[in-house]
This record gives sequence, structure tokens and C-alpha cells, in this order.
Amino acid sequence: MSERTKIALASLAMDLKRVALGLHRGSNKMSERFLKEAVERRKEIDKKDVDLYIRNILKDLDQNKDAEDLLMYSILLENYVRKKYL
Repeated sequence: MSERTKIALASLAMDLKRVALGLHRGSNKMSERFLKEAVERRKEIDKKDVDLYIRNILKDLDQNKDAEDLLMYSILLENYVRKKYL
């Protein structure tokens, strides 16, 4: 996995966490802003560099907007980056 993909995945994980927290707190404006950033960040990820289950998560982001799902995806992405780089 390239350094660029690693940074993009870690940043996507943080954006998703912020979206989940915003939805949980009822701050729709904040969650919408970070969701837009997450969508843009997803475009930076080279899908050839990541495992199949990460590609499935990236595809599934368009469909799931629940705070719990987004938080779960955030944690999965964080763990994936840590596993690959530590």
C-alpha cells in the first residue's frame, strides 16, 4: 500500500468518525460537511492497494448513513491502516 493510500484511508476514517459523532449529536450541518469530505477522500484511495473487504466498505459508504454504521466503518479503516503499517 502506498503512503498516499495510507494517508487517505486514515483521513477517511477520521472524517467518518466526525460524521458519526455529528449525526449522534444532531449536528446535521457538521455531519454533511464531513460526509462531503469523506466522499472526496474516497476518490484519493487507490483501490488496487487495499484488500477486498476495504473495497466493499468504500462502495457501501454511499448506502449507509447511520451513525453506528459509519462509526463501525471508521474503526475498521483505522484498524486496517494500523495492521498494514505497524
